[in-house]
Amino acid sequence: MNIIITNTGGVPIYEQIAGQIKGLILSGSLKEGEPLPSMRNLAQDLRISVITTKRAYEILESEGLIESYTGKGSFVSAQNPELLREQNLREIEMNLQKAVDIARRSGVELSEMTEILGMLYN
Repeated sequence: MNIIITNTGGVPIYEQIAGQIKGLILSGSLKEGEPLPSMRNLAQDLRISVITTKRAYEILESEGLIESYTGKGSFVSAQNPELLREQNLREIEMNLQKAVDIARRSGVELSEMTEILGMLYN
């Protein structure tokens, strides 16, 4: 698993880790039942604190994306396709809302937004 963290941008490291693993799960790159690196190994690979990786895994577990078992490790949870689609739609809506807010502040018209979205989608 290739996780890239950065100290610029203001996003906490644990959120970067959780977000990237979530992306791998939602995209299907990480499959149901697939093991994740141990918190300790991931921390060593990324040269960060185990507490940081623990926090990232806790986020993923609270979202139902992974399951952790004491002494065995953490694994990708079985995913309901409808639930995954709903999570993706919710994330899309949040990001589009941010874009709409910026567009309104900047005086960008809906037709321009639609054109931009069309270009990005294709």
